[in-house]
Amino acid sequence: MPLPLDPVIEKIIPLLPLRDPTTMTPQSARDSLRALAEARKAVPPPPVDVARDIEVQGSAGKLAARLYRSGSGRAPTVIFFHGGGWVAGDLETHDRQARNLVIETGAVVISVDYRRPPETRFPGAFEDAFAAIRDVVARIGEFGGDLSRVGVAGDSAGGNLAATTALACRDAGIKLAGQLLVYPVADVVGGFADPAENARFPSRAENAEGYFLTRATMQWFCGHYLADPAQGADWRVSPLRAKSLAGVAPAVVTTAWFDPLRDEGHAYARALQAAGVPVTYHAGEGLIHGYFGLGDASETARAEAQRARADFRALLEKGI
Repeated sequence: MPLPLDPVIEKIIPLLPLRDPTTMTPQSARDSLRALAEARKAVPPPPVDVARDIEVQGSAGKLAARLYRSGSGRAPTVIFFHGGGWVAGDLETHDRQARNLVIETGAVVISVDYRRPPETRFPGAFEDAFAAIRDVVARIGEFGGDLSRVGVAGDSAGGNLAATTALACRDAGIKLAGQLLVYPVADVVGGFADPAENARFPSRAENAEGYFLTRATMQWFCGHYLADPAQGADWRVSPLRAKSLAGVAPAVVTTAWFDPLRDEGHAYARALQAAGVPVTYHAGEGLIHGYFGLGDASETARAEAQRARADFRALLEKGI
């Protein structure tokens, strides 16, 4: 039997934002995530030597980004994409996640603030994310300086961008040492509104509501990101629908047991394995979507996130 819901997290859930799509607007979603980050400012952030705002090249101009590192000399470089349903989330809301990634992997981390919908719809976020990777790789001497140890990482919608850009890197001949996919969105065909598509992933019913991220909120996010529901079949937003996953970078995939996205994330891990891609999978028992941001409160969340980052560190250290 899987572990029950972590009791610490159970108490936190009513305090979390983004739970009522009937009243949510893009701006209120952004404001609520930013307010959550602001509320934690009394707790010192994980210490790194450098946290500096920079710019990277997006698909239609410069993008804000933030470079984090500890130490000096050659190091792995990780391009990180924040979550927030493509619509919300930014450099501030995911500052602590980026810092923990630096501390626990030894990498230089570049967090990218891609353009968000509804102002920029699909495939804008994907195109920005891929352009940012290409730019970082071209300027690797300014960052970690080691082309054999470049990785991508992201959580939720950011995990979706990490997964899809890893596929694009394979096709473009850009070699990645690894990808860290944290409770990623893997298949949006049907936009979380189609009963037949939802039935393919039982977690969408089991965890439809009550555990922070709801199926209805995912439907709201998809409706804002995609200009046309038919775009959901495009691998650039549904990596599970890619014709082939062979040759993509080794992956660490995490899910959360009490998360509507659980089964599609697990399905993506299995599909990668079936294509011959080395995969380490973490089921996130007892945890909810977003648990990488709850490590200060929950020991269960902290330990699971640390295990995943340790596995990602091993991929980066091995290199290509």
